[in-house]
Amino acid sequence: MNSALEILTKYWKHDAFRKPQEAIIASVLEGKDTFALMPTGGGKSICFQVPGMMKEGICLVISPLIALMRDQVQNLQNKGIKAIALTGGIHSDEIIDLLDNCQFGNYKFLYLSPERLQNDWILERIKNLPVNLIAIDEAHCVSQWGHDFRPAYLKIVQLKEYFPKVPFLALTASATPRVKEDIMVQLKLDNPQIFTKSFYRDNIAYMVFETEDKLHLLQQILQKNPQPSIIYVTNRKSCNETVHQLESLGFTATFYHGGLSSKDKEKHMQLWMNEKVQVMVATNAFGMGIDKANVKTIIHLHLPQNLENYYQESGRAGRNGDKAFAVLLNNPSDILHAEAQFISVLPDKKFLNLVFTKLCNYFQIAYGEGIDEQFSFNLNHFCTKYSFPTLKTYNALQFLDRQGIITLSQEFSEKITLQFIIPSKEVIRYMSLNPNDEEILLTMLRTYPGIYDMQTAFNLQLIAKKSNHTENEVLSLLQKLKEKNIIEMMAKSNDATITLNEIREDERTINRVSKYLEAQNKLKTEQLQAVLQYSKDTKSCKNKVLMQYFGESLAADCGICSYCISKNRKKQNPETVSDKIVELLKIQDFNSRDIQKLTKLPKDDVIFALQKLLEDETISINSNNLYSLK
Repeated sequence: MNSALEILTKYWKHDAFRKPQEAIIASVLEGKDTFALMPTGGGKSICFQVPGMMKEGICLVISPLIALMRDQVQNLQNKGIKAIALTGGIHSDEIIDLLDNCQFGNYKFLYLSPERLQNDWILERIKNLPVNLIAIDEAHCVSQWGHDFRPAYLKIVQLKEYFPKVPFLALTASATPRVKEDIMVQLKLDNPQIFTKSFYRDNIAYMVFETEDKLHLLQQILQKNPQPSIIYVTNRKSCNETVHQLESLGFTATFYHGGLSSKDKEKHMQLWMNEKVQVMVATNAFGMGIDKANVKTIIHLHLPQNLENYYQESGRAGRNGDKAFAVLLNNPSDILHAEAQFISVLPDKKFLNLVFTKLCNYFQIAYGEGIDEQFSFNLNHFCTKYSFPTLKTYNALQFLDRQGIITLSQEFSEKITLQFIIPSKEVIRYMSLNPNDEEILLTMLRTYPGIYDMQTAFNLQLIAKKSNHTENEVLSLLQKLKEKNIIEMMAKSNDATITLNEIREDERTINRVSKYLEAQNKLKTEQLQAVLQYSKDTKSCKNKVLMQYFGESLAADCGICSYCISKNRKKQNPETVSDKIVELLKIQDFNSRDIQKLTKLPKDDVIFALQKLLEDETISINSNNLYSLK
């Protein structure tokens, strides 16, 4: 059998493990239950993929992140490793085929969402697989105190009964001490080996700046640090606006959010990854699986929802070990904005029930029906139809998704319907004259026998896969057929798909999960308070505050955060600062930003001196915010 290092070198082209990857792998290979808390960028997937390759049988990977599952499966397949993902929206017949492949096709990895374990027949099939390791990714989802609790994770412990000798490996990148203990209890880890990598990143300078003019400070930061940067914002509109503002200042930038098509996401990401642009402006949809080593600066333009997300997003900076910056820009109005964005839009039980009922009506689902049905969904259209507030509705749908009642896939899609409008013999004649199109056309006709009779919903991914062509090739052919009046085609854009995971039971469905709603709302309020405390605290090392939140303590201040720099900076004599300002204003009137720039003095010292000079009536300020001597 190849050693762990040989497997790592052969498939992942690395010549050494990062700490504590090797120790975690050794623990798993010894058959021990293992808990690993590894901050973002620590290489969690290696910890189950390497031992999964070393042991006979198949590694079961449970994860709630559909995009990440697909990404990891694709990466494994690219390495010649057989892997499969059971994500939402796959019909029963296809699941049976995939599970047959797992049982008889020598597959090494089976990825599935925890909701899949709630299907008894799927569980029965999994029980018969030669499982060698059960990896639980995003393990904080099993805890009610975690920032993304999903009741479906509570079902994972059932696998202990069916695979008593198979080790559990619980992995998370963000867990407070309370969540860490809860994970081990809920998963019934048996005398687990515990590995916790410190959250402390000695090369990241955590900076918090209060400013009325965020764009100006942004400009200064990006000019001083021209290396790759990510700017996180809270919504799609801010993505576009910020990119336009940066471009007007001469920076190269692109954007990334959940409303982009897969093609555009890939295109924008590659522009940034290949350093054709300096700045990626993104919502928190960006970042999963992104491992760019030389990111210099992460800037949060708005207050984040919680410190777990903030730490993960900030941790994408400085992975090459060079000094990097995690900057949070705020102003007094941001607190009101954050409360409006994250707290006042939390749904209560009554609103949740209303959204679910209207959702079922929207899709025309009868009571007692709907399980496993998939629908294209446009959030704005839904909210407009029922006069629902958008953010509150989105939060209700996210809650239903986490509870496993629905699967909300926030991927831009195009719903295509088409029908052949020429006789079948003419289609056959066309194929004989255009042999390059024959394979795709035959696949379409075999898959949709009623496509001559009526407008038929068309699955682009399925036809591409079955015909061994790319989606673009299939789409190009459809456009050509439409132009030649061979088919009639309609395409409607949607920003999401929704799959119902259980039958419609209205209040009975909501009553079952409402007990979690109140606890989650309370937790989110507490988490935002921790963010506000972090942003407002001017008397503590920023690194110390973060470490304390995650249950660690630093013996000394970090020396590089915004607090440490201000503490260590030599204080200017107020009279000297005032004198410099007066001398400057003898030349002409200036605003505070220009005074700071020309005097090269710290902003706080300049503002303090200006206030003192105004109080002494040495200077005045006019309606254009220009200071002048009296």
